[in-house]
Amino acid sequence: MSDLNGTRQLLQGNEAVVHGALAAGCRFFAGYPITPASEIAELFSILLPACDGTFIQMEDEIAGMGAVIGASLAGVKAMTATSGPGFSLMQENLGFACCAEVPCVIANVMRGGPSTGLPTSPAQGDVQMARWGTHGDHPIIVLALSSVIDSFTITAKAFNLSEKYRVPVILLSDEVVAHTRECVELPSTDEIRVVDRIRPSVPPDWYTPYEGDARGVPPMASFGDGYRHHVTGLIHDKQGFPTQNSSEIEAFHLRLAHKITRGFPEIQMSREFFLDDAEVAVIAYGSVARSSLRAVQDARKNGIKAGLLQLITLFPFPRGYVSPLLSQCRAVLVPEMNMGQISREVHRVNQTECRIVKHNRIDGQFITPTEIYKQLIKL
Repeated sequence: MSDLNGTRQLLQGNEAVVHGALAAGCRFFAGYPITPASEIAELFSILLPACDGTFIQMEDEIAGMGAVIGASLAGVKAMTATSGPGFSLMQENLGFACCAEVPCVIANVMRGGPSTGLPTSPAQGDVQMARWGTHGDHPIIVLALSSVIDSFTITAKAFNLSEKYRVPVILLSDEVVAHTRECVELPSTDEIRVVDRIRPSVPPDWYTPYEGDARGVPPMASFGDGYRHHVTGLIHDKQGFPTQNSSEIEAFHLRLAHKITRGFPEIQMSREFFLDDAEVAVIAYGSVARSSLRAVQDARKNGIKAGLLQLITLFPFPRGYVSPLLSQCRAVLVPEMNMGQISREVHRVNQTECRIVKHNRIDGQFITPTEIYKQLIKL
């Protein structure tokens, strides 16, 4: 485990991701260097061997995601980190992890795209890809980082959710969050809640690999523990074997979906600022949420009843937080470093006459507090 816990440190966002993962029990990392995520792999290569963990630099991101799946199946908490082009390469194996219910964490430090795009510039263009990048109906959790301390605490939370619900969890950072350095006080070890996957409580002969508990989550045996565990990317029955039985196929899909919906109160997270009397509000995430908070504070000083809803969970989309805000406010601003990927979700859940306004930058530049403040004045 990181020896920084409980201390005050000057850390970069990417460094804080590593310390949060280690605090949650991560002991395996496989990946391939890519800007602006490379510092995550670099620090893991130093710290994992020191705590009896394993670091492997793979030949590419496809292999990196495959190695993470293998390590998790062997019983180890595992993660990888990448940016846009590498995230694209991971999608097939990510779908395999969803279908086989393999817990793992994938950090995607977003940069400008498409293709090679803008390797050193910030963007938020991978939001919808994080939800729908791998094909088919599949459960997945997507969390957004906005600060260095978020990079620690939400990474640790990502591992807990992944282990508890047997689902891949995607962390969306961006170049600004990744390379910002802040002085932060990390929680002490005894303050960090660590969740481990549920292991089988029955003898190997009685084990049913994909029979869900009351939450719909099957206990997970590790390879080498003596339990037979057939793993496949094909739709499978409770024993793990491929099936063409329509009732088994439907039950499989419903169980994957329901285990997430049952966990909404824990999975869906947000932060609220000045919303009690807000007449106009900002809905933002990631680094743009920090600009938004400053803009809202400035608007308040000038008599504008503005507020901020910062989304931490992007998917499953937290409509339970968004819908009441749309009913309360006459206008909502959604600033993003893309062409409007979360604003589409806000429009989708809007059942009121609330005016929804986008503010987008797609030029590789950060959205500043001044830009958002000017939009609030217009609203």
